[in-house]
Amino acid sequence: MRQQFLRRAALGVSLALAGLSAQANDADGVKIGVLTDMAGVTADATGRGSVEAARLAIEELGGSVLGKPVALVSGDHQHRPDIGSGMVRKWYDTDGVDVVVDVPNSSVALAVQGIAREKKKLVLFSSPGTTALTQAQCSPYGVQWTYTTYALSRGTATAVVKEGNKRWFILASDYAFGKQLAADTETVVKANGGEVVGTVFHPLNASDFASFLLQAQASKAQIIAVANAGGDTISAIKQAAEFGIASGGQKLAAMLLLLTDVHSLGLQAAQHTYLTVPSYWDMNDGTRAFSKKFEARLGRPPTFLQAGVYSSVRHYLRAVQAAGTTDSDAVMAKMKSMPIDDPFSLNAHIREDGLVVRDMMLAQVKSPDQSKAPWDYYNIVRTIPGDSLAWPLSESQCPLVKK
Repeated sequence: MRQQFLRRAALGVSLALAGLSAQANDADGVKIGVLTDMAGVTADATGRGSVEAARLAIEELGGSVLGKPVALVSGDHQHRPDIGSGMVRKWYDTDGVDVVVDVPNSSVALAVQGIAREKKKLVLFSSPGTTALTQAQCSPYGVQWTYTTYALSRGTATAVVKEGNKRWFILASDYAFGKQLAADTETVVKANGGEVVGTVFHPLNASDFASFLLQAQASKAQIIAVANAGGDTISAIKQAAEFGIASGGQKLAAMLLLLTDVHSLGLQAAQHTYLTVPSYWDMNDGTRAFSKKFEARLGRPPTFLQAGVYSSVRHYLRAVQAAGTTDSDAVMAKMKSMPIDDPFSLNAHIREDGLVVRDMMLAQVKSPDQSKAPWDYYNIVRTIPGDSLAWPLSESQCPLVKK
């Protein structure tokens, strides 16, 4: 009986402290941490633009919530899990950060997911694509907001294989994101009657793709799938052109291609490439209005990763207001119950595993003569229903999913 009493007393103290902590956080207002890439391979697609996207979402909602100001901090993880983890731990423990957003680089994201779970703090992933975030390593405090490797590979690879391109070679980056994207691409290719005749992995931020491209050429594959991101994607496609990949009869399929990548490559090099996108700046009046404000600060429209940061911060702040608290469990429950309402999100909702299921679009890069204005880069081929791009819950490895 004495042990029961002590256990109950300890539990009561723990709950009281948790309540006091939540009240203290509410009294201090809301603090958002943008963990991003300021100088690495994805800096153009995330970085300063992700910080401004978060700031625009805060400003759009009046700069305050629950009568208190919303503060914003940012940091560069340098694509290193140890640096990203250390920064986030300090943010949660001593700096009063309530939610972390963005987090390009899947290896960093998985490390941050573990800390957020431990600290019972929220993290909203706009930029990492690994499905592990909402599969085996899912968390009640994490949301994968914008896309997954599974969604992109299903959208693009399905379309390209169905055009009769059956033999594939995969060139992927050698970390969690690239490995997952390569695996998902192979699964989709095989499911549609194709075959993968070879896969090679390159180091992050590679400068020389010669040996990898020679292997791809020697494979006689019809399609060389480029499964990497940012600067690596640009370098691989540019060097493929120098090697005469296209003139030799092989085609490239970019499994993750961002607006800034197309801009760096130029329409002459990137034209006719198929890609899957969760959003595009020229989708509708709402996206064009936001992009005009974003372009006034950054000099260009947002990538879909930066649009995801805006969307996630906006939804989080609306949920805090509706919940009347910054308590992580209460806010997450409200986020899952509320519709995601912003111009970049098409039929979007948060699933029980933390995945945002959303309609996406199959796009094709315009030829130079089709583009009528700066950043007018995509033809939208068709809308792809979100349910067809999400890993089936019946096959989920996430412990949060009720079987």
